[in-house]
Amino acid sequence: MDLYLYNTLSRQKEKFIPIRPPYVGMYVCGPTVYGDPHLGHARPAITFDLLFRYLRHIGYKVRYVRNITDVGHLENDADEGEDKIGKKARVEQLEPMEIAQYYTNRYHQFMDKLNVLPPSIEPLASGHIIEQQLLVEKIINNGFAYISNGSVYFDVEKYSKAHPYGKLSGRILEDLITSTRDLEGQTEKHNPYDFALWKKASPEHIMRWPSKWSDGFPGWHLECSAMSQKYLGVPFDIHGGGMDLLFPHHECEIAQNVAAYGDDSVKYWIHNNLITINGQKMGKSLGNFITLNELFTGNHKILEQAYSPMTVRFFILTAHYRSTLDFSNEALKAAEKGLLRLFDAISKLNQLNTSNKTNYDVEGLEKKCYDALNDDLNSALVISNLMDAVRFINTVFDGKETITEQDKNKLTGIFKLFVEDILGLKEEKTEESNTKIIEGLLEIIQSIRIQAKTNKDYAYSDKLRNDIRNIGIELKDLKNGFEWKIIK
Repeated sequence: MDLYLYNTLSRQKEKFIPIRPPYVGMYVCGPTVYGDPHLGHARPAITFDLLFRYLRHIGYKVRYVRNITDVGHLENDADEGEDKIGKKARVEQLEPMEIAQYYTNRYHQFMDKLNVLPPSIEPLASGHIIEQQLLVEKIINNGFAYISNGSVYFDVEKYSKAHPYGKLSGRILEDLITSTRDLEGQTEKHNPYDFALWKKASPEHIMRWPSKWSDGFPGWHLECSAMSQKYLGVPFDIHGGGMDLLFPHHECEIAQNVAAYGDDSVKYWIHNNLITINGQKMGKSLGNFITLNELFTGNHKILEQAYSPMTVRFFILTAHYRSTLDFSNEALKAAEKGLLRLFDAISKLNQLNTSNKTNYDVEGLEKKCYDALNDDLNSALVISNLMDAVRFINTVFDGKETITEQDKNKLTGIFKLFVEDILGLKEEKTEESNTKIIEGLLEIIQSIRIQAKTNKDYAYSDKLRNDIRNIGIELKDLKNGFEWKIIK
């Protein structure tokens, strides 16, 4: 099977051929940990989890690196202002690493809820300061950076004379020159579109490290170049992230990589598109910024209800990762219903009676699902194919169609593979559903006890009650029924 992925760099689908098969190196930009993970964090996490799962399924050994940004990401993604984590630490009167650790833990908790597999390596930017300083030195020595007042800046104009700057995003330097204005406090730059590799820390700046240039901190773009090279080498196979990172972050990464190593470093650039909310970009100023915690609890003014993690995962997978995905209560409710139909059919599949004939192309279903994934991870088409099979399962369950034992087993395997293993969807058992299961079992047991009493077999009735008590449930007979409680 040939896998084709859309390469942002070439702007076309390309057959995936690893640099060092069967090994695949994949680097994905992770979160900046200064606040609770939000809806925008969910899409890249799920997109590249799907790619990670599928690459491993088709036989590759994948080293998946997803970084944690805990230093160097300044306000407004600029080279001036406070560090986002430092600002949060100052407001809450905590150490910056307390903030970073707390929100890293929160990120992991919510990724677990979304059934996102942990990466092979999850490096911290703050744990790789030496590697970043060495990379800065390399770029300076190669003539593509300059020192100004203790800070080090990448010389975009000088670089563009030797290499095409803007080839990932399609930006042209001349357009940047005319559209970029001089900002107050950036006069130490040769040009306003130059970007920081190392920033001298102001006296009030909390997060700082010693260097030959100044006590300071690395630029935001630098960390990914340094950590991807350390763990994946040059070049490596896949670099992923959200479309919002394409410029300037990933464009700057390419420039740094070429300036330091003489190589783009990345063979396939893959970007997921953005999530909008009722047609608008998500933003705090618009009042539509939703954290995953708010989404799962329903505690936000624009939410009509809480939505489960698997509903959110299913919703994201119902759209192709390169298409814009518009969030709305109606869309989430539709996803919730679709997910319930999917797992209801899986439950019915186990109960189907078999016959000597199948009026459904089970083998064709498997091929269509593989074809969809091999066509640039078209999860939307995979789900559409599976829902077509759901309709067939329901007709068999209703006695309107038949299926052979062999095809039933084959269909069970297909659903297990694509739904659980590759799409990463799992049935959610809530506390409420568990209670209903317990109550249903106790009603069955109670009816057996009543029958035993009718047969005057009081010893057996008492034995059932005592056996239930031994597993931690106290059963009490009432005049009209029974009541129960958990006792341990």
